[in-house]
Amino acid sequence: MARKIGSRYTAHQILGRGSAGTVWLGEGPEGPVAVKLLREDLASDEELVGRFVQERTALLGLDHPHVVSVRDLVVDGNDLALVMDLVRGTDLRTRLERDRRMAPEAAVAIVADVAEGLAAAHAAGIVHRDVKPENILLDMQGPLGPGGSHRALLTDFGVAKLIDTPRRTRATKIIGTPDYLAPEIVEGLPPRASVDIYALATVLYELLAGFTPFGGGHPGAVLRRHVTESVAPLPGIPDELWQLIVQCLAKAPASRLRASELAARLREQLPTLAGMPPLDVDEPGTEPDEGEPAEAVPSAPATETVTGRVRRGSVPLVPNAKPDSNRDTHTSMRVPAPDELAGGAHGTARVPRAAGAPRPGSARNRSATRRRRITLGVAAAALVAAAGIGTWAATSGDDAGAPPDDTNNSAPTTP
Repeated sequence: MARKIGSRYTAHQILGRGSAGTVWLGEGPEGPVAVKLLREDLASDEELVGRFVQERTALLGLDHPHVVSVRDLVVDGNDLALVMDLVRGTDLRTRLERDRRMAPEAAVAIVADVAEGLAAAHAAGIVHRDVKPENILLDMQGPLGPGGSHRALLTDFGVAKLIDTPRRTRATKIIGTPDYLAPEIVEGLPPRASVDIYALATVLYELLAGFTPFGGGHPGAVLRRHVTESVAPLPGIPDELWQLIVQCLAKAPASRLRASELAARLREQLPTLAGMPPLDVDEPGTEPDEGEPAEAVPSAPATETVTGRVRRGSVPLVPNAKPDSNRDTHTSMRVPAPDELAGGAHGTARVPRAAGAPRPGSARNRSATRRRRITLGVAAAALVAAAGIGTWAATSGDDAGAPPDDTNNSAPTTP
């Protein structure tokens, strides 16, 4: 059912729903558009509407081939909407749900596109604050890029900032999607351009591995990992690419690359990645090995993913909290206290395993360990036995033919 958006636009059908509102296929004076209609509770917030209008000039001025351009901002009664260019394609999350992971060349090309869009935004003083696959669109109408990748465009600029108003989120609250939140956000610091770099590096890791480096379980556990854990290496990718990911996932914001630097460095990597197949790794702590019963993890909730695989959670950071694995929405959380963050793994990493390898601590892994110990024990016993026989043979050979000597252990006597 069509509905009017302001005096210039008509929304015809829903394209998708997000945490902040609903995206419609619309029509305007210049042709088809995408209209993001914000939730009614947001539209009724006078303070948010004021901030919305203040952001208008900056958002309308952001023009880049890898950014979904905002054409207009509409404030009309209960309607609060962003009118944007219509991208004929899908979002990166949908692509991941279908393929789980991508070949490195295509993944790097997509992330390089987004990094270039971020560079333009950061130069204009705009921080996205919610970079994730749901906010990266793939243009299916344009020519294919390296590795068969589609041109990537970043959307939803300004939405996280609009939601994060002082009245809606106090200083003890944070807004974001847990898997992609930079450590400084978790610790309550204001968001700078470097938080977008951290989130984009997380997206690249996810495109390569099929899972995020610190995700899984309750959002509180995810937040703790961002602050306390090291990123686990991915086997099979060039070292230079891995070092880029590590640098952009650094805990210290100043250690990360700028968006323009990241884009250039990623473009340099593309020739070395040509023809490389997707990685073959399994997510840490996922489904049990074949023929092995799932092991109970005390106080660790298990959550069902979109692919039907069970992701094991961790002890919640927020006491008595229920598990929530939904990455599609902004999550409002309190800033963890220092003692809660200190309860994490302190520099450990959940290391991905090669496909088919036993999980550490699994029944199959313990059985293999026992077999190795038994084999080593038998080998050691055989060596000891062999050494004993050899010593006896040597001693017997030295004494052969000698008369018995009963005074060997006696004190010498004086004639």
